[in-house]
Amino acid sequence: MHDPIPAACPAGPAGPAPEPPSLFTWEFAADPYPAYAWLREHAPVHRTTLPSGVDAWLVTRYADARRALADGRLSKNPDTHSGRAHAKGKVGIPGERNAELVSHLLNIDPPDHTRLRRLVSKAFTPRRAAAFAPRVQELTDRLIDGFAARGSADLIHEFAFPLPIYAICDMLGVPAEDQDDFRDWAGMMIRHGGGPRGGVARSVKKMRGYLADLIHRKRAELPAEARPGEDLISGLIRASDHGEHLTENEAAAMAFILLFAGFETTVNLIGNGTYALLRNPAQRTLLQESLDRGESALLATAVEELLRYDGPVELATWRFATEPLTLAGERIAAGDPVLVVLAAADRDPARFDGPDTLDLARRDNPHLGFGHGIHYCIGAPLARLEAQTALATLLRRLPDLRLAADPDDLRWRGGLIMRGLRTLPVEFTPERR
Repeated sequence: MHDPIPAACPAGPAGPAPEPPSLFTWEFAADPYPAYAWLREHAPVHRTTLPSGVDAWLVTRYADARRALADGRLSKNPDTHSGRAHAKGKVGIPGERNAELVSHLLNIDPPDHTRLRRLVSKAFTPRRAAAFAPRVQELTDRLIDGFAARGSADLIHEFAFPLPIYAICDMLGVPAEDQDDFRDWAGMMIRHGGGPRGGVARSVKKMRGYLADLIHRKRAELPAEARPGEDLISGLIRASDHGEHLTENEAAAMAFILLFAGFETTVNLIGNGTYALLRNPAQRTLLQESLDRGESALLATAVEELLRYDGPVELATWRFATEPLTLAGERIAAGDPVLVVLAAADRDPARFDGPDTLDLARRDNPHLGFGHGIHYCIGAPLARLEAQTALATLLRRLPDLRLAADPDDLRWRGGLIMRGLRTLPVEFTPERR
């Protein structure tokens, strides 16, 4: 028997609350934090209708969010959604309406989640990420080489986007000659969001077909003994062939979700993080001077603070109540969708001092940017490595990097889960070669 999850702080004075702010508009996407501050104060667990037409609960306070992320009564399985019959395809990522892609880490519960996570966790340890560091540095420098002599660039399309897609392709074992195809397919999804039609659906279908074919080819070519440092797809195949009970559909779904989730989060982490540094010159200078002295400690805390301050994942992926429960005084019915708003929780003044201030040296920083509990982001070590490498290299090679647009003219990709810039135009003194 579970106790109700209590509110993070007492409710406000009695009387009618003011009208809630507009959510999920273009203006909201550009700066959601004032609306989230209102919700934390007046409606910390708020029922709303999402742009897809699905009704869901938003959890906005840090203490409530952390508890909800670890609450076993909130299932990741969409089959527990009370409105699944009329909301088919509206509560997932691109391609989830295809049954072959449903069994992945983002929408299953234990014991299947425990089994699948164990199979892939070996590929994303801090030790393995550290071993991958030279390759990430090579990719980072190669991408900067492509625009450094020009004096200007769009850091989203020329840098933040291709870096993680090439890195995750390498880790999965996608041959180099096929990686540009993946860049095109992924680009279609990131430009047009999670819609089920048109170019997005075609890109998902092509990616899914390619991964299924690659698994077949790798299974036929795989040697009897494991190679040191073998790629992740080969490791998944080997597990399925040696008693771990991983089906071929599960292997394809796992590869797809690792590719999908493993690149867009890092695109937004690098893009949002660079933008935050450009908008906070004193903090950027502090980091730059630290790097010039050959120090790395501030770089590590800087990435954690950027994850908290304007992280890449705005809302945690879907959860569904398996039984009636109470969140911060609100009664949640069995089957109701619950969305934990990480961006709101990480700006909660009840947990963070000066939450709307960027403080790269912040020490007490248990942010929820990578989630919490058994669904904590398995790719966090790789995302941290890529972000630290990307930011340090940009500041070292392009020390006078500056924004080349009015901030009010920048556009943010509208989506439910992720939040990131469409473009990030910058200027700098060209590198001499």
